[in-house]
Amino acid sequence: MAVAVEKLITPDIFKPARYLGNERLAIHKPWETATIRWVLTYPEVYEVGSSNLGHIILYNILNAQPRQLCDRAYLPGPDLSAKLRQTNTPLFAVESKRSLNEFDILGFSLSYELGATNILEMLDLAGIPLTWQERTEGNYPLIFAGGQTATSNPEPYTDFFDFIALGDGEELLPEIGLVLEEGKQVGLSRKELLLDLAQIPGVYVPQFYQMAEDGSVHPIEPNVPKRILRRVATPIPAYSIGLVPYVETVHDRLTIEIRRGCTRGCRFCQPGMLTRPARDVAPEKVVEAIEAGMRATGYNEFSLLSLSCSDYLALPAVGMEIKNRLKNENITLSLPSQRVDRFDENIANILGGTRQGGLTFAPEAGTQRMRDIVNKGLTNEELLRGVKTAWENGWDKIKLYFMIGLPGETDADVVGIAETVSWLQRECRGQGRRPLNFNITISNFTPKPHTPFQWHSVATAEFARKQQLLRQEFRRIRGVKLNFTDIRISAMEDFIGRGDRSLGKVLRRAWELGAGMDSWYDSVDKAFAAWGEAIAEAGLDWKYRQVEQGEWNLFHQQDNQLEKAATLKDNDKENSLSATSTVSPSQTTALDVPLPWDHIDTGIDKKWLKEDLQRALEAAIVPDCSFDGCSHCGVCGTDFGHNIVIEPPPIPEFAGEFVPNTTKVQRLRVWFGKQGDMALVSHLDLLRLFDRVVRRAGLPIAFTGGFHPSPRISVANALALGVTSNGEIVDFELTQLMAVETFREHLTQELPKDIPIYDVQQVDLKAPSASQAIVAAEYFITVSTMTEVTPSQWQNWIEQIQAQTEITYEQTSKSGKTQVVNLRDRLFALELIASDNSPTESTAKLRYLGSCRPDGVSLRPEQILFMLEIVTGSEFVLLHIQRNRLVLGI
Repeated sequence: MAVAVEKLITPDIFKPARYLGNERLAIHKPWETATIRWVLTYPEVYEVGSSNLGHIILYNILNAQPRQLCDRAYLPGPDLSAKLRQTNTPLFAVESKRSLNEFDILGFSLSYELGATNILEMLDLAGIPLTWQERTEGNYPLIFAGGQTATSNPEPYTDFFDFIALGDGEELLPEIGLVLEEGKQVGLSRKELLLDLAQIPGVYVPQFYQMAEDGSVHPIEPNVPKRILRRVATPIPAYSIGLVPYVETVHDRLTIEIRRGCTRGCRFCQPGMLTRPARDVAPEKVVEAIEAGMRATGYNEFSLLSLSCSDYLALPAVGMEIKNRLKNENITLSLPSQRVDRFDENIANILGGTRQGGLTFAPEAGTQRMRDIVNKGLTNEELLRGVKTAWENGWDKIKLYFMIGLPGETDADVVGIAETVSWLQRECRGQGRRPLNFNITISNFTPKPHTPFQWHSVATAEFARKQQLLRQEFRRIRGVKLNFTDIRISAMEDFIGRGDRSLGKVLRRAWELGAGMDSWYDSVDKAFAAWGEAIAEAGLDWKYRQVEQGEWNLFHQQDNQLEKAATLKDNDKENSLSATSTVSPSQTTALDVPLPWDHIDTGIDKKWLKEDLQRALEAAIVPDCSFDGCSHCGVCGTDFGHNIVIEPPPIPEFAGEFVPNTTKVQRLRVWFGKQGDMALVSHLDLLRLFDRVVRRAGLPIAFTGGFHPSPRISVANALALGVTSNGEIVDFELTQLMAVETFREHLTQELPKDIPIYDVQQVDLKAPSASQAIVAAEYFITVSTMTEVTPSQWQNWIEQIQAQTEITYEQTSKSGKTQVVNLRDRLFALELIASDNSPTESTAKLRYLGSCRPDGVSLRPEQILFMLEIVTGSEFVLLHIQRNRLVLGI
């Protein structure tokens, strides 16, 4: 049964359009036709979750399955959460508006160590018991988690999930759906269903396993595997097209995956270890998906996604092909962080558009020695060449990522970060050019499971000292913005991320104490206090201190040896490293201690991780096996496949940059409405919607000139959030003549049904725009008062207002200045349309015509209430507002 969300999703809610479920390309399958009903629940606010590529891909794949339905849910904002609790309303899925408890299965994305508190918040809001033990009785959905954190070490979270999906979900989730469908048909119990699911490679059912005293995990059911396999799938770009939100999201663009997996072998990088082997997507499939996606969505920007985009050898060819095909549409290409050593003229040529996007590189360390230790595979010469290429191609600001706290790091390596930045600035100077600026993020190294550095730890005091050292060094360098990761949260991520099952009670208690949204800056203090108290209550503060003091470091001796080696002369360094950095027998034993995640089979041999740790201590490089010899990590084979590297096609000849067509040959004026859910879409979001509609409809819109050309679309007047209307006006200026009916047909086809088109007229190009010509607006408003009022009394009050020559009102401008205005001068007409009495209140529908000018001299609906209160001495409430029409001057 659908939740009555219209009483919850009101204009007083922050960004109510988050919860409407009416995005373009959202899939609304009939509830009754589905046998299995999923909800993909992203435990973050809508702007983060709805633009997550994995979320979009799995949503599309599940809805493509016969007899299956997939809806979505996100973490509501604090205001809606409070409303849900006050009204005892369960959290609902955005499309069907049904309670999450009505679905068969709920899948949570767990991609961050501290993100489980948001999941507990969502379960509690949905009225679903938090632990699998509490859900054994009753008809509750199956609750599972997937994502990077869930795959790497699910143990801290096992209390809360019926099962964990390990690795890629494109093939795994449909297989789970089939098992659920069969189990539902034959009436399997919850335990029997989970036993069947445990037979699927990639499904880990924690209740069929237990933790031994040494922290290792073993099966307690005879028919479940000892080690659970991570699933691997080949990317399918076509499934990336979907969900065009009305509100601006964190990744407000089309995103297409070009390569999954990375074989660079950076020793700190968990995604690089958990996504092997590397799999290129065929260039023609990428091009087809981008072209189709841009037409279907109307976005003006797209991004190509990979852990290392520049390792996709076809990148320059694909980028240039798309740039040429869409050259007349003001399209921008952006890339996430990429390899600086592969950044060249070819990649520079495909980036950006009329809006040159930011550029991000991740050198990770400030010295060559440290980059060798982490196997970054980047030399100083390559770093300079990449940065200089960017600077020579017009970038004046570049974002750089570095880490501190890496194994073997010395103060000289830390200072080397500042020295490297200063050196890059000196090398990138030229007459007539602004100095090169850097936005630098310094993160604290956090060891991750399934990496060679999983045995390392750093004291928080040492992080604080190194951060202060860098602040001192950067004070002498101009043109640099420095950002540091919060030390407390890094320690907590380490504690949870490498924890075992005993941490389940800590997670639950931290949530009860107020932890949540822990990755958000303004939540850090509250979250850290909650986590600290929860750890102490669980009697595990001794264990947390091991992390905080850097005691869980099984090769501390090697770190000391590396620091000594770093102080030696360059010509002696190589011999000293090889002589002093061997692993002793006692340390070898320590490295063999069972880890809470050893039962997760990622494909990478633990023995290889230990060997790679030894290579790190020797500062030895391991080549990228996609382009060099095999490193024998253990992944390649039947279960996980092999690297797929596609040879690059020729780079097409550049067809020229986008040149905005500023020619204006026709202006069409459109009268439209904002009804239903679209009344909860803000004015800025409406402008973005019209831009995308014009692109999807292929209308020949004219552009402004200048450095940032934008389409010539002008909405006459901003409508307040939540106000419905059937009298809005927007002007479109075109570069080609179009028949009015043809234009109307194209526009109507791409607009949401709650934005109806009432009329389209051609207007002289020399005439004032609608936004300049507007003089008045007509509204219908519904007001109420708590006393009984007859129609004649309402009429009498209206006449009293009309009889006044002055009704003063004090208002504050945007600049903070207070001024007194005469509202009566702004009121042109006021009349009673209808009235009604009930035992508790009286309501009236009024029509008024008031000033509405481009200079801000306007009469707002709430000011009509003010006038009523002045003449009656009573209080009134505004129940509904509808703008009926805008009046244009001659």
